Amino acid sequence: MPSPAPTRFTLRKALLRFRGNRRGSAAVEFALVAPMFFALLFAIIETALMFFSSQVLETIAQDSARAILTGQAQAQGGSVAACQTAPNTVAACDQTTFKTFVCSKIPALFDCSKLYVDVVSTSSFGTLSLTNFGNSCTFNPSGMQYSAGTSGQVVVVRLFYQWPLIVTGLAYNMGCNNKRLMVATAAFKNEPF
Repeated sequence: MPSPAPTRFTLRKALLRFRGNRRGSAAVEFALVAPMFFALLFAIIETALMFFSSQVLETIAQDSARAILTGQAQAQGGSVAACQTAPNTVAACDQTTFKTFVCSKIPALFDCSKLYVDVVSTSSFGTLSLTNFGNSCTFNPSGMQYSAGTSGQVVVVRLFYQWPLIVTGLAYNMGCNNKRLMVATAAFKNEPF
């Protein structure tokens, strides 16, 4: 039996054959969708981590403010280096020792060198005046103070932390200069001590 005549190669037949071949189409489709999928996935993870960290910072602010609220930070005498445990066994706090105390409560999630502490006290809530230190783009920590107040005074403890952003290169920027300023605040009236 004679062999069939060889068919001529034409561009049209090659394109029709390529169009009809479906092998590997899933890989091509995934390659087209994958960058957007992973960008969205990483943005969701970063947003969740940022909100979790913000909540942790709020908890740290509340826990640290308790040392001022109860008079532990204002107590004189004692030998403990940072503002800690019980009244009358605590060294009087200044801004550095209070920041050290706050840093002792911070988990590995934060870098203490990027944490800023501002403590303001006044006689009543009506006379309270807080300094604006800016936002993520204009944050300027100069002028932060430490005034824990006395018995019965109103105190506001604010913790500022510049959270580093990673996924900002994908047009998802929740801050400025690859950082987002987190602020945690605790406002209270000191107990009589």
